Amino acid sequence: MNFNSHHDVVIRVAAELVNLLTAGEDRGRRYRPIEGDERTTAVGAVLRAAGGREATWEEAAELCFVAAELRGVFEAVSAGAVDEAARKVNALLIRTGARPELERHDGQAWHLHFHAADNSLPNGWAAGCATGLAVVLGGDLQDRLGVCTAPRCDRVYVDTSRNGTRRYCSTSCQNRVKTAAFRARLS
Repeated sequence: MNFNSHHDVVIRVAAELVNLLTAGEDRGRRYRPIEGDERTTAVGAVLRAAGGREATWEEAAELCFVAAELRGVFEAVSAGAVDEAARKVNALLIRTGARPELERHDGQAWHLHFHAADNSLPNGWAAGCATGLAVVLGGDLQDRLGVCTAPRCDRVYVDTSRNGTRRYCSTSCQNRVKTAAFRARLS
């Protein structure tokens, strides 16, 4: 399932920022977000992979707040509270002053990008991610966003599978659940 090339990118970045920059549990272990220069490097890798530029230390720190806002959207959708998720996305769109702009780059056809009113890196990514999530929520594809259902894991995911049945953040979590079920049957 692909939303469209640009929206796929910003939705993927939203999930990656949430998983990288928010505390919780990851594959059965407590997860504490990295800090300092490691955080800057990791955030830079996520943004570069999406065609963006490196983040400064300050911008990476600001993206922690954006990630917390985005996590709220994934959690609301996962809990079946789509109205709440939509309110959170709308608040992000308003806060960032997201504005549409047609762009053409890298040999691609014209396509829609969303930028923040102030053009700062954190608000720019917040505006883009919020817009991508708005497209998903407004297009009846909200069941493609989720929080891992494995015990002791709260990492988020975007389901791009054909049949839309993904429920785990990773193969590792899926295997943990299957192994536990197998062992329980043997007992």
